[in-house]
Amino acid sequence: MKQSEAAFQKNVVQLARARGWIVAHFRASLNQRGQWQTAVSGDGAGYPDLTLVRERVLFVELKAEDGRVRPEQRVWLRALSCAGRDVFVWRPSDWDVLVKVLT
Repeated sequence: MKQSEAAFQKNVVQLARARGWIVAHFRASLNQRGQWQTAVSGDGAGYPDLTLVRERVLFVELKAEDGRVRPEQRVWLRALSCAGRDVFVWRPSDWDVLVKVLT
């Protein structure tokens, strides 16, 4: 069965919390025009889905199996990686790998 990005994110967040990670996720909401929008300022567009903190900080972009990383997401992932941060793009098929990372 194909897993949606929302369902996958719920599972990753549950696992991370169970393993002692503090999780930050900034959710989109409907604006007055009926469009989904995440309230950000500055260069926030494309910021990774999850920021996880325990003994280190992880920045994680989550995608459905067929989801694509958008150009503005690539900018953030590249910048964070160049700054020496741990950056991941995880899909449902990466479950075994992400379990190891979060352990």
